[in-house]
Amino acid sequence: VQLQAFGGGVVQSGRLLRLSCAVSGRTLTGYVMGWFRQAPGKEREFVAALRWGARTTYYADSVKGRFTISRDNAKNTVLLLQMYSLKPEDTAVYYCALNREGLSNVATDYDVWGVGTQVTVSS
Repeated sequence: VQLQAFGGGVVQSGRLLRLSCAVSGRTLTGYVMGWFRQAPGKEREFVAALRWGARTTYYADSVKGRFTISRDNAKNTVLLLQMYSLKPEDTAVYYCALNREGLSNVATDYDVWGVGTQVTVSS
């Protein structure tokens, strides 16, 4: 299984950005996909998770109401993260990850990680 996140960039505060994560090597039914982020000098932080089959979602309080995690309906192995009303504190490297157990906000529960994509929000 390989994960590849892309779509990062530099945006102004208040704008939106959409990240994608392409998964290759397996189908995702029964698995959970998550987004995490890591800012310089900080620990990796949970952002959102999606149970692939049931489409159940779980968000960190810091992004609830601003970010939306979803599946790409046209491409069954692409995970999306729509980020609205971005703030400078959202600046980080964003990673997608796969979890074989269940909805979780704990990084160590995820056993496959993709290469991150940088998101920078300017004030």
